[in-house]
Amino acid sequence: MDLSAAYDRCEEITRHEAKNFAYGIRLLPPGRRRAMAALYALARRVDDIGDGSDPVETKLVRLAAVRQDVRAVMAGDVGADDPVLVALSDAARRFPIPLAAFDELIEGCEMDCRQSRYETFEELVTYCRCVAGSIGRLSLGVFGSDRMEEAEPLADTLGIALQITNILRDVVEDRTSMGRVYLPQEDLARFGLSSDGTGTPEQMAGIIALEASRARLCYEEGLGLLPLLDHRSRACVAAMAGIYRRLLARIEADPAAVLAGRVSLPTWEKAWVAARSLAGAGV
Repeated sequence: MDLSAAYDRCEEITRHEAKNFAYGIRLLPPGRRRAMAALYALARRVDDIGDGSDPVETKLVRLAAVRQDVRAVMAGDVGADDPVLVALSDAARRFPIPLAAFDELIEGCEMDCRQSRYETFEELVTYCRCVAGSIGRLSLGVFGSDRMEEAEPLADTLGIALQITNILRDVVEDRTSMGRVYLPQEDLARFGLSSDGTGTPEQMAGIIALEASRARLCYEEGLGLLPLLDHRSRACVAAMAGIYRRLLARIEADPAAVLAGRVSLPTWEKAWVAARSLAGAGV
């Protein structure tokens, strides 16, 4: 497959499926932007398997196949008929991407297949580190830093912050569509909600305030990554984090809104955050 066409397909997937993510990566130079699209496209493939309607055993088989695909990329043994793998293989040659982190992402999706409850916040963090911290570390391979040892745990923590925000945003959809309750069982009990995450708006407001405060701490720590990146990579991360922080603030201000549907930011606000990030105005 033509390499340019392979990257085009990855960018198409990113534009269509990850609008928040896309606002950040469009601030990158072309080479890094396309590499990030390749990362996202494979991550999306994994997520789609985990969130799909196949029986659990079928999902696990398909996830195992993706794991083998990643290993083939790592070994330089990729066929020419899969645009995502073709683009990812090229990106891995151009940038020091820690492809082994995809193993953690796949492990997190396997957790989704096998598990629908998390007893403690510490268990939830383990899950978030798999499905989102891994993406932070993969992305850092594209961004680059001359202080990688310091940057990697910060990228991991920032990924956790974004994932907790996603969990709060999708709390009803996850429960009703897939039977998943990510909010820790001990916290649900503390605020008087049922084990499946249902309760009164007042009870929901309490648990959202708690989890949001934890997410804010992760943002505060994870955003220590920004000074360790070059200008364009810093703008990319600041845009994505800024969009999600504003989303978190909106959820905190009106917790009942998540019971009515998915909370989101208008397009103009996302564009404004991205523009501020490129100008170096912070998150």
